[in-house]
Amino acid sequence: MDNPIFEKKNVLVTGGAGFIGSHLCERLLKEAKVICVDNFSNSRPENISHLLQYPDFEFIKYDINQPIDLDQFDELDKFKVKFQGIQEIYHLACPTSPKQFEANKIVTLWTNAYGTINTLELAAKHRAKYLFTSSAVIYGNQADTTRQLAETDLGEVNQLSDRASFDEGKRFAEAAVATYSQVHGLDAKIARVFTTYGPHMRLFEQQLIPDFILSALEGRDLVLYGDKDFSTSLCYVTDMVDALVRCMSTGPEVKVVNIGGDQVHKYTDVAEKIIAMTNSASQLRFDKPITFLTKKGAPDLTFAKEALGWFPLVRLEDGLRKTIDYVISHKEELRFDHDRKN
Repeated sequence: MDNPIFEKKNVLVTGGAGFIGSHLCERLLKEAKVICVDNFSNSRPENISHLLQYPDFEFIKYDINQPIDLDQFDELDKFKVKFQGIQEIYHLACPTSPKQFEANKIVTLWTNAYGTINTLELAAKHRAKYLFTSSAVIYGNQADTTRQLAETDLGEVNQLSDRASFDEGKRFAEAAVATYSQVHGLDAKIARVFTTYGPHMRLFEQQLIPDFILSALEGRDLVLYGDKDFSTSLCYVTDMVDALVRCMSTGPEVKVVNIGGDQVHKYTDVAEKIIAMTNSASQLRFDKPITFLTKKGAPDLTFAKEALGWFPLVRLEDGLRKTIDYVISHKEELRFDHDRKN
């Protein structure tokens, strides 16, 4: 980084009003001036409304599939961006709604391609450290979801499948990050994110845990897409954010890190826990699999422990309780937001 830092570093977060991004923005405000970029295509203004009061936070509504010139935003003058530049970029933006996946295919493709390249161009311009949130899907669909996947494992992805705009899109984005790092000498990192849950997840998007909770609270069937053996690792969002920040703080020798929960859970067991924790009379019901949900396997966290000094701390029961409390407090607001967009 060649730019001077006058007070605090300037950090840009794409997808900053989204589920993980909003938690990340809140965490970064402890140490940085945060520029949150989002176009609300897959997020909610309410996720960041409580952050607008802080002088070190600035929101910019923008589509990152268009080239980014931060000099055009006068509101960033208070961060002295024209002089100090940007020190770090977290690229989280990408549609992740299972329900809207078919409708968002082209935008998903563009975001993984244009969005990643545009943010990498910005990193090259400002000599900023860069972190891209990839996904466990790059390892391919796993027949054995208990298999632990290491960063050195090579995935097998069908680039012509119905999921290709996301799965192969993430693989292309990883290639873009590696290429810009090689050509421009960027300190660019790839965090392969496994299934994450917690407050700020949108309801009615077939993301299972928040919909399980709402159905349990309202006494409706909890719908599982697939068979009774469908399972995944689960990481609570604050653990995920802690890992992302730790990853960004490492040196250029850290390039790819798996981040996720250390235990694999059957969704039937998770659903039963939620029913018990909400004192619900709901039942489980199975429906046909949906395109966006895939069997991801579990992360081998050996490198994350060594390189980041990180390990997930939040127990599933504690994370579910916090998520249940959030849904109880916000379900009418979330329902209104869903109805407004549909």
